[in-house]
Amino acid sequence: MRVAIYGAGSLGTILGAYITKAGEKIELINRNQAHIEALQSKGAQVVGTVQFTQPVTAYTPDKMSGQYDILFLMTKQQHNAEVVEMLKGYLAPDGVLVTFQNGLPEMQIAEILGEERVLGCTVAWGATLQAPGICELTSSPNALSFSLGAITPQRHPHFDRVKALLELMGRVEVEENFIGTRWSKLLINAAFSGMSAVLGCTFGEAAGPRRSRRVVQALIKECIDVCKAGGIRIEPVQGKDIVKLLDYTNRLKKAFSSFIIPIAIRKHAKLKASMLQDLEKGKLTEVDAINGAVSAYGRKVGCPTPMNDRVVEVIHRIERGELRPSAENICYFE
Repeated sequence: MRVAIYGAGSLGTILGAYITKAGEKIELINRNQAHIEALQSKGAQVVGTVQFTQPVTAYTPDKMSGQYDILFLMTKQQHNAEVVEMLKGYLAPDGVLVTFQNGLPEMQIAEILGEERVLGCTVAWGATLQAPGICELTSSPNALSFSLGAITPQRHPHFDRVKALLELMGRVEVEENFIGTRWSKLLINAAFSGMSAVLGCTFGEAAGPRRSRRVVQALIKECIDVCKAGGIRIEPVQGKDIVKLLDYTNRLKKAFSSFIIPIAIRKHAKLKASMLQDLEKGKLTEVDAINGAVSAYGRKVGCPTPMNDRVVEVIHRIERGELRPSAENICYFE
């Protein structure tokens, strides 16, 4: 069975290193020539909360050939339509594409491949590309977990194989309510990644000060409210019922929610949002697929999302060069 990670950046490189280290074959594909050359010559160098170097098979997309049984998709969503259309030609007749992307990408991908050939996976850990071939794992080693699911009741024949590969790195939760799992991940990304990108800081730094924590709390509340309005049940994250912990309907619950936010993100406090990494490199972000997805669903179900709307607005201003990621941007939320 042939398996590859398409878009092997920080997350994909670390996942590929773990899988290869365990003795399985997996191919890492990325457009970044310098990154691929470093992987080919020095191996995948994993630093941060764990430290190891692992030789891997890596190449650029122009070197792709033949067909793949399992493709892990870890690119940004901006070009999903053309990327998935291209990958369709490399997917075996009974092959499956597993998206690790943020937001709610499965439905768009299913329109190209068919629902039965798409699996979705959310990742409960973070990483940063420090330099070509060098990736920092920023989450605690005991927080390495995945949530795996499908948008159809019938499981793909390769489902168990996908699960087994992911288990070489961390715990895998099989989600029957995968849309609810997607929203639990989207809630975290909208709140913590959104403010990490706006303020130019880590998740922990966004959750700490009272002024920014108030915004994080409001972003979380908006996600919970739109899901309630749409009849979506948000799934627990690593066994924790985030709605029960963070939702509020009175001052006492609101105070408890505020108190618990830094504790809830403690294992991922050093994580720097991929959106912030993109901004620092002068690239466009996925904000429309993250905070923008919350806003879009809020409009659909008639639930206002002013804080998520503002995150989208501020990040687009940063992309245009009108602002820069800075703690001073908190003024736009007050």
